[in-house]
Amino acid sequence: MSSELKSGTKLPLTLVKVGGGIVEDEASLARLLDKFSHIDGLKALVHGGGRSATKIAERLGIEQTMVSGRRITDAETLKVVTMVYAGLVNKNIVCQLQARDVNALGLTGADMNVIQSHRRPVKRVKMDDGTTQDVDYGFVGDVDQVNADLLADLIAKGVVPVLSPIGHDCKGSLLNTNADTIAAETAIALSRNFDVTLMYCFEKKGVLLNADDDDSVIPSITSAEFPQLVTDGVVSGGMLPKLENSFDAIRRGVSQVVITHADNIDVPGAGTTLKE
Repeated sequence: MSSELKSGTKLPLTLVKVGGGIVEDEASLARLLDKFSHIDGLKALVHGGGRSATKIAERLGIEQTMVSGRRITDAETLKVVTMVYAGLVNKNIVCQLQARDVNALGLTGADMNVIQSHRRPVKRVKMDDGTTQDVDYGFVGDVDQVNADLLADLIAKGVVPVLSPIGHDCKGSLLNTNADTIAAETAIALSRNFDVTLMYCFEKKGVLLNADDDDSVIPSITSAEFPQLVTDGVVSGGMLPKLENSFDAIRRGVSQVVITHADNIDVPGAGTTLKE
């Protein structure tokens, strides 16, 4: 590690999470990586790739089952998501970053034991029709531990980790793991070593006061203001768990979370900043 890290000074680090809709479109990905490569200071990237996995599974004749928006990962689907996330998507991002003079290293959770997970137990889930049923998600993982010291050593040496959403259970099984969760847990772990800003790239410009007005971005939200926005219905649907997880990350050490459009990750003050 650098002397600055050894002395206890926390250097700033930006961890960007980018979704499959961006990484699967060549033009969008190119713009994102151009901007990511110009972010000052230390950085890391976490990516998804679910749409590509679905398309390739369909081509291979492997039926995909989704329950409340979450993929059931059987043994054959696990092979597909591993090929797509850890292979095609991850290595394409690494390759494109190298072309931009960013010394990137693509990783799954199994590489160097960087992310340890456990297989998600059967859960009682509320279905779209209002009923509930027990759901076995198969080879889906929930994060137990991120090896922050190992990642910090790599980062201090000038390496930019590019994390795919594949974990492992330390017992020989790979596990399909939610990319938002990978990003949040990695940011929390790294907050012991760095002053971490977690940035979620989103298809909107930020959290909107009016869902029908793309320019009604709320500049900042504190943990005290968040419950009222939920009560008022401003924050709902898929944005609700994203913000709940974001404020949990802040409570556990992340300095701030920014939700913004992928085209604005290099624009200071763009999007919505979440803070304590």
